[in-house]
Amino acid sequence: MDVRPILWTLGLLVLGIVVTFLIKLYKARMMFIQFRRQGLSMPPHSFLLGHLKVVNDLLQRLPDDCHPHYYLEALRQDYPDLSDPLYIDLWPFGEPMLLVGTPDIAFQFTQEHSLPKLKALREYVEPLVGDKNLLTMEGKEWKIWRGIYNPGFATSHLMTLVPGIVEDALDFSATLRKYANLAGMFKLEELVTRVTVDVIGRVVLDTKLKAQHTENDFVAGLRSQLKWLPIGNEVNPWKKWNPIRPFVFRYNTRRMDRWLSKTLDERFTSRQSLGEAAMLKRSKPVIDLALDTYLLGQGLDEKTVRPMDDTFKTMSMNQVKLFLFAGHDTTSSTLCYIYYLLQKNPQIQEKLQAELDGVFGTDLTKTANIIKENPHVLNKLSYTVAVIKETLRLFPPASSVRIGEPDFFLNVNGVQYPTEGVAVWSIARASHHNPSFWPETEAFIPERWLAAEGNPLYPIRGAFRPFEFGPRNCIGQELVMLEIKIIVALTVREFIVDPSYAEFDRRMGRVSKTVNGERAYQVLFGSAKPADGMPCRVRMR
Repeated sequence: MDVRPILWTLGLLVLGIVVTFLIKLYKARMMFIQFRRQGLSMPPHSFLLGHLKVVNDLLQRLPDDCHPHYYLEALRQDYPDLSDPLYIDLWPFGEPMLLVGTPDIAFQFTQEHSLPKLKALREYVEPLVGDKNLLTMEGKEWKIWRGIYNPGFATSHLMTLVPGIVEDALDFSATLRKYANLAGMFKLEELVTRVTVDVIGRVVLDTKLKAQHTENDFVAGLRSQLKWLPIGNEVNPWKKWNPIRPFVFRYNTRRMDRWLSKTLDERFTSRQSLGEAAMLKRSKPVIDLALDTYLLGQGLDEKTVRPMDDTFKTMSMNQVKLFLFAGHDTTSSTLCYIYYLLQKNPQIQEKLQAELDGVFGTDLTKTANIIKENPHVLNKLSYTVAVIKETLRLFPPASSVRIGEPDFFLNVNGVQYPTEGVAVWSIARASHHNPSFWPETEAFIPERWLAAEGNPLYPIRGAFRPFEFGPRNCIGQELVMLEIKIIVALTVREFIVDPSYAEFDRRMGRVSKTVNGERAYQVLFGSAKPADGMPCRVRMR
């Protein structure tokens, strides 16, 4: 058998691959060479490696699992003369990027002209929650559905749901009490995640998911999805591109969708059977208000009995999954860091306790009923809100990545930064830790959120962006703040949470890892979460 034709074919195939690679390499590197010739900000650039060596040097001194939002700070430390924003060439391992850590620049592409979401974000999110979701939809379709769900997340409406949130927070308190009696070490992040899932299930669906006590198909599917998410800066190709992952996602999605479909049908049937009484009820879940808005938009009377619209049902299933994936991350991570920072700063714990005693009295058993009977009492917790905001400043849970457009430039002191073909990343952490905006940048100072204008501590407008600004801001930010206030009010005076990283590292037999001296650094696991799930012990005060 003459194998020469096969060898020629293979040779031509390899040659084609090599030529294609070289052409793409040339185009990618020339784009950055042009940027450099224009005097645009970037670290030292190599035609062969781009910025891969720069990033590799940076990664050598950071933990393998740390969140990428630390990179801009690290680059500023290595290259203090670089101005903001700066370009990073990661080809062929990543999108070309423009890193932004300055609020007035972020304003240009998140508020003044809202760039579309990055394609890679859609590829990451859509297998988990479906392709029609509020995070990745664009244009008119996104605007319509955002308008449908907005009423359910309005502050005035959320206040009507406070009694239910209190019930879930009381369950969480009981769980902490149990762990205090056991006196063992546990991972706080997992515990807090369960209460936030319960709250979102109650607020969105008026359903008791009971994630703190047991698991149904939905909760089990959700937890499995979270475990199978690719982690942070994983370099192991098997773990990063695990071929089994899509099948696991598909299986879990089917489990979750079956449960959601049944729950939505039951909710719809119950709503129809109640008739006008359901329409007049003040404390409606988010899904009911969304259905009211959707029917009105279709020119239909929401009081008329009819089968559930297939479009609304499909969209609702996607949004519920999104609310749970995105919503539980922000709340659980922030609560972990609140307990962590309060234990490190006892003087702030004392001030916080004094405010809670002043508002609710010193009899802790009465706090829950006081909140249930008068949810607006939570508006008196100004120092509590300051503690939450300062925690979000130091440990922001998320950022915003967009894709640039032809003929759209960022204007920086008269210099034009092209965005076409570039992922433009507004990095909240970089803005929150910039000493130009925040005096005593690394200190935990809730008082900065109570400072009057003119005070050096007074926050600069736009520099605080944990929920981002503009039309694509976080729809659930008011729920996050409300939920955290309630849980803080019901727990911080009763429990002391002791971070146990040193003990955890000894048990694991490894050297302690830190970022900027911080052991509880953030890792990328869905969103920014505390390293190793924040191992801790809890005790009664």
